[in-house]
Amino acid sequence: MKKCDGQALQKYFFKGILCIFTAVLLLFASGISSAKEPSIKKPNTLTDGFLADAKRLVPMLASDSASGGISGLIFNGLTKYDRNIKVTGDLAETWTISPDGLQIIFKLRKGIKWQDGIEFTADDVLFTYQKVTDPKTATPYSSNYGPVKKVEAADKYTVKVTYSEPYAPALESWGMGIIPKHLLQGKDINTDEFNRRPVGTGPYKFKEWVTGQKIVLEASDTYFEGKPKIEQYIAKITTEQSAMFLELQAGIIDWMNLTPTQFKIQSEKAEIKKYFQKYNHPAFSYTYIGYNLLDLRFADKKVRQALSYAIDKKAIINGVLLGYGTPSTGPFPSESWAYNSSVKPYEYNPEKAQALFKEAGWILGKGGFLEKDGKPFSFTILVNQGNDVRLKTAQIIQQNLKKVGVDIKITVLEWQTMLHEFIDKKKFEAIILGWGLSRDPDMYDIWHSSKTKEGEFNFISYKNPEIDKLLLEGRRTFDIEKRKKAYYRIHEILADAQPYTFLYVPDALPILHKRFKGVEKTAFGIALDWPIHWYVPQNRIEWYR
Repeated sequence: MKKCDGQALQKYFFKGILCIFTAVLLLFASGISSAKEPSIKKPNTLTDGFLADAKRLVPMLASDSASGGISGLIFNGLTKYDRNIKVTGDLAETWTISPDGLQIIFKLRKGIKWQDGIEFTADDVLFTYQKVTDPKTATPYSSNYGPVKKVEAADKYTVKVTYSEPYAPALESWGMGIIPKHLLQGKDINTDEFNRRPVGTGPYKFKEWVTGQKIVLEASDTYFEGKPKIEQYIAKITTEQSAMFLELQAGIIDWMNLTPTQFKIQSEKAEIKKYFQKYNHPAFSYTYIGYNLLDLRFADKKVRQALSYAIDKKAIINGVLLGYGTPSTGPFPSESWAYNSSVKPYEYNPEKAQALFKEAGWILGKGGFLEKDGKPFSFTILVNQGNDVRLKTAQIIQQNLKKVGVDIKITVLEWQTMLHEFIDKKKFEAIILGWGLSRDPDMYDIWHSSKTKEGEFNFISYKNPEIDKLLLEGRRTFDIEKRKKAYYRIHEILADAQPYTFLYVPDALPILHKRFKGVEKTAFGIALDWPIHWYVPQNRIEWYR
């Protein structure tokens, strides 16, 4: 007779409990993914999934995507883009431009009210200009108004802007949200409570902000284009994309950007396709590795080129993006008129990478890693929390670089911490980030050598006199062919210098609950002017209730 093994009994007991627990989870999951429509408690509310909380909602201080997206629903600029990628009026009804391009006269819409009932006037435009160009304002956007000589209020509804030189992105620059003089005059807008309780002229007005959880906006009764048909907008913060997808299926959120795996596989279930509509369009953006050029290792162009040759972009696009993207060759996506098609991506070439490392003085040591002056080539890449695509991209890069003798560590940080404690303060070696781009190719804020102060966008500290000159040339003419010549050359220089390893241009993969109607895909995707066009039919609202 065999001796009874107490450990074995314990093992099988807990195994049985685990099986029961797993079965319960499966039943719960099947309930979420059953053919029954998700429970919609507020049918005329649009709940949007965010991976990170906003920071500040004053438009000129909104430098991250969460802050910018929410701020854009509360405030208006003088101008905006229409569906044909043309600048049209927003708070400005019309404008005239002088033949020499040195003066714009904006005629403002009359009768527009701030959300507290006070009338919007030219004084608010002047006040906004003064604040965005005030050196005390911690804004990365001040250079958008650098060529402005003066701004005047000709009368209550007329703003005259005079430039010291022709400025091609002038109309687009006035798309930044205008702020209310009567609420902010004499205050420090960097720290004022207005950042968390804003008052604008936009389609939605602020209601509530629960830090790290949600920001709630309500449709504005006084919006000049008419009250939005969607009564409420909620930015729901969920820092993990997999958890956000479960919230989508459970009816907690209505709108999110899918990962490639979620788009291609998980969202193909019949019960999801029945109630949600997926969209796929090129994102006007690119993802990159940015190197801190104050670090002497990355100051060497050959090292940066070697790193780029050592990274298998196609493996990232196929393995992480599942084909929903294309290799990036530089600072413009192929949809931009400034894109230089003669510039080719760095092909995966480990042998060439090793040769360049050797030319830069990095020799393979006994441990299998590159060494110089007795120090191994090892650095850390920062990735923001909740972004599975960037984390997986970093992991492939880690394996790629290990093959050529570079030791990579990956650190995942909460978004606001990474942005303000590491990037703004230049306390990083390398980062994986992305730029969502303006339709005008002006990139002065990202690449000009003067834009390296804390909170500004040239946080890698890139400096190149020819780039500085070309950026100004691209701004100073309205001639599209002359601008193309400048930006094509910028593309060539940056592709050679590799201050970033330009990784890929991703596809945008949004998903939206089908109860929302009036959705149309444009050159900007589905989100352009959604507060004006989207609605939930009344019969669907009653059905949910």
